[in-house]
Amino acid sequence: MKWQGRRQSNNVTDSRGKSSAGKTAIGGALLGIVITLLYIFGGDSGAKIAPVLEQVAQQTSVEMTPGQTGRELSQKEIEMGQMVAVMFADTEDVWHKIFEQNGIVYKEPKMEIFEKQVQTACGSASWQVGPFYCPADQTVYMDLEFFEELHTKFGAQRGNMAIAYVIAHEVGHHVQNLLGTNAKVSELQARASKARANELSVAQELQADFYAGVWAGYIQKYLEPSDIQVALSAASAVGDDAIQAKHNSEINPETFTHGTSKQRQEWFLKGYNTMDIKQGNTFD
Repeated sequence: MKWQGRRQSNNVTDSRGKSSAGKTAIGGALLGIVITLLYIFGGDSGAKIAPVLEQVAQQTSVEMTPGQTGRELSQKEIEMGQMVAVMFADTEDVWHKIFEQNGIVYKEPKMEIFEKQVQTACGSASWQVGPFYCPADQTVYMDLEFFEELHTKFGAQRGNMAIAYVIAHEVGHHVQNLLGTNAKVSELQARASKARANELSVAQELQADFYAGVWAGYIQKYLEPSDIQVALSAASAVGDDAIQAKHNSEINPETFTHGTSKQRQEWFLKGYNTMDIKQGNTFD
């Protein structure tokens, strides 16, 4: 994806390298298949994410040593932050246009780039949570170290479009929040069986993938020939079936919360090819 020399979002906060004194960190108990399945590219509903984050934090949180100082970011880290800010700006431009076309006003979300741990309006989170969106403060949270894990542990192809796909997916959850989808899903899940609640979660996540594809369709002039394949590789790597297989777990569709690799790829491609948000009814 071509990003150098283009507009950066003013809604991005980079807290990497800053002092972490007094912050709460979530301990290593988060690292596991359950947390991975809950959160990888997740954070779709304030009603769902906040209690879980808080519960895990209560069980495993530790205090950082007071007086711990910050550090200087490397040039590579600085450039990666700039790239992410350009990608986030692209989501702003695209969704302003789409909302305007549909007679509604788009409210821009914020993004915080963090490292190790972060405090949010949805609770405390560590990098093991993976990128997520918190509807309570309408902010996307990302530890960019996650993307090395995405390549080395989950097998996604390297390329900055993998990062762009994740950002667009999380912004897709913001779009759902603005359109009332998240609230409706939470309402339905509250009175549904566990299996049905999981089905609704899958539909919600696949729609965020669809919205990511719509976004990619709108910015085609900035894409390199291999970018869509890189995005599809990332989508495949975080399918529920792929994650369960990599953790040597029994593949159990009833526990899926995000969709299979194939489903995630298909809905991203549908969004990319149609560029029409009215085609993204994943709940039918």
